[in-house]
Amino acid sequence: MSINTTITDKKYKKLSLQVSLTGLSFCVFDTLNNVILSVNEVHFDTFHKATKIEELFADAFNNNPELKDTYDEILVIHNNNLSTFVPEPLFDENFLGSYLQYNTKVFETDFFAFDEIPNYQMNTVYIPYVNINNFFIDQFGSFNYKHANSILVSKLLETSKNNDDKKMIVNFNPGHFEIVVVQNQKLLLFNSFEYQTPEDFLYYLLFTAEQLNMNPENFKLELLGSIAEEDAFYQLAYKYIRNVSLFDVLNLQQKNSFSTAQNQKHFILFQS
Repeated sequence: MSINTTITDKKYKKLSLQVSLTGLSFCVFDTLNNVILSVNEVHFDTFHKATKIEELFADAFNNNPELKDTYDEILVIHNNNLSTFVPEPLFDENFLGSYLQYNTKVFETDFFAFDEIPNYQMNTVYIPYVNINNFFIDQFGSFNYKHANSILVSKLLETSKNNDDKKMIVNFNPGHFEIVVVQNQKLLLFNSFEYQTPEDFLYYLLFTAEQLNMNPENFKLELLGSIAEEDAFYQLAYKYIRNVSLFDVLNLQQKNSFSTAQNQKHFILFQS
C-alpha cells in the first residue's frame, strides 16, 4: 500500500495524476514547502485500438519509477467530457444518472460519482473511468479521485471575484474542450464540446456567445490548456472575437518553476 498513515512514515509528498483515454500527466508535490517537484506526461499510441487501457497504464507505470514511489496522498483526476454541474438545491445523490442524460449517452451499467463544490453550492456529477480506478486500486491500495472540471470551474470562479463582466474561458483537451462563462463568482454556463477542426471550435464559441447575449466586439475570451497563440484555433478565434488572450497564469506560476505554457497546459493538475 503506497499511502502512509503514521507520522513517523510521513514523506511530505503527494502524487496527482490526471488521466484520460489518450494518456496521463502527473506531478509530485512537496507538501511541506508547497512546491511542485516534477511534472511528466505519457501519451498513448492511439493506433493500437485493440490494446486494453489497463495495459497502457501498466506500461506507463513500468516506464516511470516516480509512479511507484511512496506518497502520503494520491489524487486521481478523471479528465473526460462526461460531467455536468448541479446546484445544491436541485441535487439528490440517488439520481445522479438523471442529471447526465441530457448531455451524454447514459447506460444502466454506468457508475456515477459526484464532487462537492461547497464554496459555490453545487456538485459535479460525472462518470469516472471505472477500469482505470480499478487499475489504481491494484497499484496504490487506496486513493482519492475527482473530476478535472471540479477543479477547473472552482478555480475559474475564484479568479472572477469582484469582476462584474461576463468572461468566457475555453479549456483545451485533445478531442474536446470546455466552455466556461463566469461573472463575479457565478457560473453562467458550462459545456463540453467535441471538435476536429478550428471551424468546429469557432462555431461553438459564437453559438455560445449568441445564447448568452455576449457581443464578440466586447466580451473577453481567454484560452487555457493545450493551446498557443500560433495555433490555428487561436488565430481563427482572433479573427472573429476582438478580445482574445491566453489565460493569465501568473499567480499560479509564482508557486512553481515551470514555464507559462506548462502552467497553462497543466492548470488543473498544478492546482490539485
